[in-house]
Amino acid sequence: MRIGMALGYSGGFKEAVDELADFEKAGLDIVYVAEAYSFDAVSQMGYIAAKTERLEIASGILPIYSRTPTLLAMTAAGLDYVSDGRFTLGIGASGPQVIEGFHGVPYRAPLGRTREVIDICRQVWRRERVQYQGRHFTLPLPLEQGTGLGKPLKLINTPVRERIPIMIAAIGPKNVEMTAEIAEGWEPIFYLPEKAGEVWGDSLAAGRARRDPSLGELDVVAQAPLAIGDDVESYLEFGRPMAALYIGGMGAKGRNFYNDLCRRYGWEKEAEEIQDLYLAGKKDEAAAKVPAELLQKMSLIGPEGHVRERLAAMKESGVTTLNINPIAGDHKGRLALIEKIRELVADA
Repeated sequence: MRIGMALGYSGGFKEAVDELADFEKAGLDIVYVAEAYSFDAVSQMGYIAAKTERLEIASGILPIYSRTPTLLAMTAAGLDYVSDGRFTLGIGASGPQVIEGFHGVPYRAPLGRTREVIDICRQVWRRERVQYQGRHFTLPLPLEQGTGLGKPLKLINTPVRERIPIMIAAIGPKNVEMTAEIAEGWEPIFYLPEKAGEVWGDSLAAGRARRDPSLGELDVVAQAPLAIGDDVESYLEFGRPMAALYIGGMGAKGRNFYNDLCRRYGWEKEAEEIQDLYLAGKKDEAAAKVPAELLQKMSLIGPEGHVRERLAAMKESGVTTLNINPIAGDHKGRLALIEKIRELVADA
């Protein structure tokens, strides 16, 4: 099981990257860099590549609507080059709030677009002349939509790898099925190992049945906050505001994927209450309604024995990479947590 970490830089981006060198030595395998509507992730990942030597780097995630498929492919090839083959292209559909609200792009056909984006990226990395006739993308642009001067082109540079790993952030049944079929990695949000088989088992099995063996086994990436000790359970509360934001605020009624997931986990009443409160502007009250069991079971927070049990549950459910958020008051404390979780994973 690999150990990864989402880059948090509330105290400053350069300062956070300076810490990564120590985390790398402590056994951290991969760092994930998010992109929502803050600074772009690409410039940050290039900076990380220059400051690290072994650490893998992944976008976690780049939205598929904010860049053309060929630009995504070029970006991935460039990051793989500057990192000497350490890059993973994490992509996802994001949601209408960001895509339509911030980028001004219609949020349509996320599954179909994701599949076509991946097809085109892999064509670019193989240095083929890009010609594609899909439902959502046509390359080159046809005469009736352009000047007629567009010609099939291939990437000028030779990529470090012609198959850069692709990870998809997915939670819906059809999206998870597609991910298991065509991607190297899958990153769900709010991962509960005890519920994963019930919620996603059929989708994963259907996708794996059509999976190309050359892709290898699907890398299952589970996110989890991490704190180990006899007096750390209060840290579970840190997850409430974000859980409420996603379950309650990331979409209108009937259009919130995260709310749907909470319902599929069995918390239909709570999901309804969280959404009603959040959309009414009562964010603190919505956060208070987030089920304590949800926070507890998707975390690695508690005494060492409890964390060992949670690790065993994650491993049994199929998790192959932990994307942790080490919670500690300083760099030394975060470093100790990474060293400890590496030790516990090795024991498991």
